[in-house]
Amino acid sequence: MTTARKLISASLAVTATIALAACQTGAPGEPPPSAAPKGVEGSWIDAQGTGLSTISAGKFQTVATDTGQKLADGSYRMTGQTSIEINGTSLIRQSPIAFNCLLVSINQLNCTSQAGQNFVLTRRS
Repeated sequence: MTTARKLISASLAVTATIALAACQTGAPGEPPPSAAPKGVEGSWIDAQGTGLSTISAGKFQTVATDTGQKLADGSYRMTGQTSIEINGTSLIRQSPIAFNCLLVSINQLNCTSQAGQNFVLTRRS
Protein backbone atom coordinates (compact mmCIF):
# COMPACT_ATOMS: atom_id res chain seq x y z
CA MET A 1 0.00 0.00 0.00
CA THR A 2 1.37 3.41 -0.88
CA THR A 3 1.85 6.19 1.60
CA ALA A 4 -1.02 8.17 0.05
CA ARG A 5 -3.42 5.25 0.44
CA LYS A 6 -2.33 4.75 4.05
CA LEU A 7 -3.00 8.42 4.79
CA ILE A 8 -6.43 8.29 3.12
CA SER A 9 -7.35 5.10 5.02
CA ALA A 10 -6.22 6.62 8.33
CA SER A 11 -8.11 9.85 7.59
CA LEU A 12 -11.31 7.95 6.78
CA ALA A 13 -11.01 5.90 9.98
CA VAL A 14 -10.59 9.05 12.08
CA THR A 15 -13.53 10.75 10.32
CA ALA A 16 -15.76 7.71 10.90
CA THR A 17 -14.79 7.59 14.58
CA ILE A 18 -15.58 11.30 15.05
CA ALA A 19 -18.90 10.95 13.24
CA LEU A 20 -19.87 7.97 15.39
CA ALA A 21 -18.94 9.82 18.58
CA ALA A 22 -21.03 12.82 17.50
CA CYS A 23 -24.06 10.59 16.95
CA GLN A 24 -23.72 9.13 20.41
CA THR A 25 -23.07 12.29 22.41
CA GLY A 26 -24.91 15.02 20.50
CA ALA A 27 -23.56 18.25 19.12
CA PRO A 28 -20.83 20.17 20.93
CA GLY A 29 -22.25 22.46 23.58
CA GLU A 30 -25.47 20.46 23.98
CA PRO A 31 -26.13 18.55 27.19
CA PRO A 32 -25.96 14.76 26.89
CA PRO A 33 -29.31 13.10 26.23
CA SER A 34 -31.06 12.17 29.47
CA ALA A 35 -32.18 8.66 30.21
CA ALA A 36 -35.87 7.87 29.98
CA PRO A 37 -37.61 7.84 33.36
CA LYS A 38 -38.07 4.50 35.05
CA GLY A 39 -40.51 3.47 37.75
CA VAL A 40 -42.26 5.90 40.06
CA GLU A 41 -39.30 8.02 41.12
CA GLY A 42 -39.43 11.61 39.91
CA SER A 43 -41.65 14.69 40.02
CA TRP A 44 -45.42 14.40 39.65
CA ILE A 45 -48.07 17.12 39.35
CA ASP A 46 -51.76 16.86 40.20
CA ALA A 47 -54.53 17.42 37.64
CA GLN A 48 -55.23 20.96 38.89
CA GLY A 49 -51.54 21.90 38.74
CA THR A 50 -51.52 23.04 42.36
CA GLY A 51 -49.26 20.42 43.97
CA LEU A 52 -45.91 19.06 42.84
CA SER A 53 -44.99 15.74 44.45
CA THR A 54 -41.49 14.31 44.51
CA ILE A 55 -41.03 10.57 44.95
CA SER A 56 -37.42 9.58 45.52
CA ALA A 57 -35.29 7.23 47.62
CA GLY A 58 -38.20 6.07 49.79
CA LYS A 59 -39.41 9.60 50.52
CA PHE A 60 -42.51 11.47 49.38
CA GLN A 61 -43.03 15.24 49.51
CA THR A 62 -45.59 17.61 48.02
CA VAL A 63 -45.15 21.37 47.65
CA ALA A 64 -47.51 24.08 46.38
CA THR A 65 -46.62 25.02 42.81
CA ASP A 66 -47.37 28.72 43.37
CA THR A 67 -45.59 29.33 46.70
CA GLY A 68 -43.26 26.33 47.14
CA GLN A 69 -44.81 25.75 50.59
CA LYS A 70 -44.49 22.16 51.76
CA LEU A 71 -47.96 20.57 51.87
CA ALA A 72 -47.23 16.93 52.70
CA ASP A 73 -44.34 14.79 53.81
CA GLY A 74 -43.95 11.06 54.10
CA SER A 75 -42.54 7.86 52.73
CA TYR A 76 -43.41 5.30 50.11
CA ARG A 77 -42.83 1.68 49.36
CA MET A 78 -43.35 -0.40 46.26
CA THR A 79 -45.98 -3.09 46.82
CA GLY A 80 -45.56 -4.56 43.33
CA GLN A 81 -43.78 -3.75 40.09
CA THR A 82 -46.25 -0.97 39.26
CA SER A 83 -47.95 -0.28 42.58
CA ILE A 84 -46.89 2.06 45.35
CA GLU A 85 -48.14 2.76 48.87
CA ILE A 86 -47.64 6.26 50.27
CA ASN A 87 -48.03 7.22 53.93
CA GLY A 88 -47.33 10.56 55.52
CA THR A 89 -48.71 13.73 57.02
CA SER A 90 -50.73 16.57 55.55
CA LEU A 91 -48.89 19.58 56.94
CA ILE A 92 -51.87 21.86 56.24
CA ARG A 93 -54.39 19.70 58.13
CA GLN A 94 -51.83 18.20 60.54
CA SER A 95 -53.36 14.79 59.90
CA PRO A 96 -52.15 11.46 58.50
CA ILE A 97 -52.50 10.68 54.81
CA ALA A 98 -52.38 7.34 53.05
CA PHE A 99 -52.97 6.38 49.46
CA ASN A 100 -52.14 3.72 46.92
CA CYS A 101 -51.10 4.43 43.36
CA LEU A 102 -50.77 2.37 40.22
CA LEU A 103 -48.24 3.30 37.52
CA VAL A 104 -50.49 2.94 34.45
CA SER A 105 -47.88 4.45 32.11
CA ILE A 106 -44.41 5.91 32.54
CA ASN A 107 -46.09 9.33 32.83
CA GLN A 108 -49.27 8.61 34.83
CA LEU A 109 -50.03 7.46 38.36
CA ASN A 110 -53.66 6.64 39.20
CA CYS A 111 -54.11 7.03 42.95
CA THR A 112 -56.79 6.29 45.53
CA SER A 113 -56.76 7.83 49.00
CA GLN A 114 -57.59 5.84 52.12
CA ALA A 115 -60.99 7.58 52.07
CA GLY A 116 -61.65 6.30 48.53
CA GLN A 117 -60.99 9.56 46.64
CA ASN A 118 -59.41 9.00 43.20
CA PHE A 119 -56.88 11.34 41.63
CA VAL A 120 -54.25 11.32 38.88
CA LEU A 121 -50.64 12.44 39.02
CA THR A 122 -48.77 13.21 35.80
CA ARG A 123 -45.00 13.00 35.52
CA ARG A 124 -43.37 16.39 35.21
CA SER A 125 -40.34 16.49 32.94
